[in-house]
Amino acid sequence: MSAVSDVDTTAVFEEHRPTLTGVAYRMLGRFADAEDVVQDAWLRWSAEKREDVRDPGGYLVTITTRLVIDRLRQARTRHETYVGPWLPEPVATRFVPSSPDGAERAELRESVSLAVLIVLESLSPLERAVFVLREAFGFPYADIAAAVECSEAAARQLAGRARRHVEERKPRYDVDAAQRRELTERFLAAAGGGDLDALLGLLAPDVRLVGDSGGKAKGPRRVIETADKVGRFLFAVTREPLVGTEYRFTEVNGAPALLVLVDGLPDTVVQVEARDGRIQCVYVMRNPDKLANAL
Repeated sequence: MSAVSDVDTTAVFEEHRPTLTGVAYRMLGRFADAEDVVQDAWLRWSAEKREDVRDPGGYLVTITTRLVIDRLRQARTRHETYVGPWLPEPVATRFVPSSPDGAERAELRESVSLAVLIVLESLSPLERAVFVLREAFGFPYADIAAAVECSEAAARQLAGRARRHVEERKPRYDVDAAQRRELTERFLAAAGGGDLDALLGLLAPDVRLVGDSGGKAKGPRRVIETADKVGRFLFAVTREPLVGTEYRFTEVNGAPALLVLVDGLPDTVVQVEARDGRIQCVYVMRNPDKLANAL
């Protein structure tokens, strides 16, 4: 491709914006932060001389990756002061770019799942950047090394270490979307219908409930464990829904989810993870700062 002219500046950037947003979101776990980073990348792209840029896509991914790494290093401190458990921002899947079909699309959808994004939080900023660029988007190691400013050998080592870490810590959940949708529907019916026995029957004995309210909405500030404790908590909080409550099934982060709206505004996102037909984990996201893109 020839060097980019000033006339092409906006068109070229917009062509690559979906990929840049997808890269940034997977690394950061917050869509708003990803959009901010992509906007910063645009400002740098539009201000810099581009006569020598022969690969705009690679160049823009490099800019975005370096901006993300800087933000990740800053985010460590913010997460330490976060009230209660921290979960990635739930995002309607249509907002997260992926390939059109086939196995590659399935891999990209998994790379944006809540379970994977949670594990990525435990990686160092460099490991996370390398993992996303390699495993989610398949960038060559030479390009990854240039983006994170290390040798190709070091990039390979970072990728291998990150891959092993993710595989060791990633929970083994069933990924069948139809089964998860059915479990979510039965879960809602049991909790909303006041049938505690039916609700307990859906939960694995060692089920976990992770709630993210950020201290800005009602919600548990610690992880709740065991079927009895999780079931009784859910039974208690769903017995008297607020006036104007609407339940809508949707897809966030590549999997079925329940979106709860109050007076037409997102109030809660609930997603379940299952194995062998039983619910193993319940994510309850209520931080209002994180719900805008779930609708």
